[in-house]
Amino acid sequence: MSIVNHQIVLTELPQGKLAPEHFTRAEAPCPTPGDGEVLLRTLYVSLDAANRAWMQGATYRAALKAGDVMAGGALAEVVESRAPGLTPGDLVFADTGWQNYAALPARHLTKLPRMEPLSHLLSVFGVAGLTAYFGLLECGKPKAGETVVVSAAAGSVGLFVGQIAKLKGCRTVGIAGGAAKCAMLTGELGFDAAVDYKAGDTRRALRAACPDGIDVYFDNVGGDVLEACLFNMALHGRVVCCGAVSQYDGDAPPHGPRGVPGLIVTKRLNLRGFVVMDFYDQSEAALADLTAWVKSGQIVVREDIIGGLENLPAALIGLLAGENIGKRMVKVV
Repeated sequence: MSIVNHQIVLTELPQGKLAPEHFTRAEAPCPTPGDGEVLLRTLYVSLDAANRAWMQGATYRAALKAGDVMAGGALAEVVESRAPGLTPGDLVFADTGWQNYAALPARHLTKLPRMEPLSHLLSVFGVAGLTAYFGLLECGKPKAGETVVVSAAAGSVGLFVGQIAKLKGCRTVGIAGGAAKCAMLTGELGFDAAVDYKAGDTRRALRAACPDGIDVYFDNVGGDVLEACLFNMALHGRVVCCGAVSQYDGDAPPHGPRGVPGLIVTKRLNLRGFVVMDFYDQSEAALADLTAWVKSGQIVVREDIIGGLENLPAALIGLLAGENIGKRMVKVV
């Protein structure tokens, strides 16, 4: 009996907010790998705000179009291999998309070690942890005693940024939505302070939390929060531009950060954008640090795991609404 490949297809590109009706479930035959390819079975699908950005046009990857299997990175297991170096049972990180099976060229895969829990390969030892590590340490270059602020601080990247900053001797302030998330940051994860952007005047709250200004701001959201942080930067401050989730879903915001050119000049600010692939040649050293910090308990890992391929659309919509604490992923099998 042939194996059915269950898929989630993007039926139309959203013009406003992403909704369940933009997706549909489909079935296809299980693909057959060609020379140099492997057949993969998807185990866990990573959910990231960038999934929504791919629907808006080309970024560091090709834009999505209606009718595509929804794109997404995943932890997958090799089922059949027609490529050297990979055998059935091996684990890889791959752009499988939202489906049970995918046949992909081996050169596009990253082989991973088998560990428990497997989910850590997508969170602290995956794109989330490496993004936090390289974005903060290579782009932000914090020094002991400096103040580091991170937005979306309870999310998959932000919670690691804050903890790594503390490890490096920095005063750490997280920006998050809601009292419960802020309490988790200061109570469980050791942040020095937290600002609830839903509670009122974010710029004023940041001024109170960072009386000497912000030396490093790790930006995951853009928009009004970025503006508030820019007005609170210290001289020679560094802004790490990682994402702009506030602008991915729904209508475009009415304006970007205001007064930026003058601020950049007068405060001599350095704004740097990056994607984690820029630093993949340094991954071995980064993973050694992250592994040691997790093992010693210096980094706490929070994950948000949802079961079932069919729940991927709702899980992404919820992530964009800020439902998750920690790395959100869907366990497919």
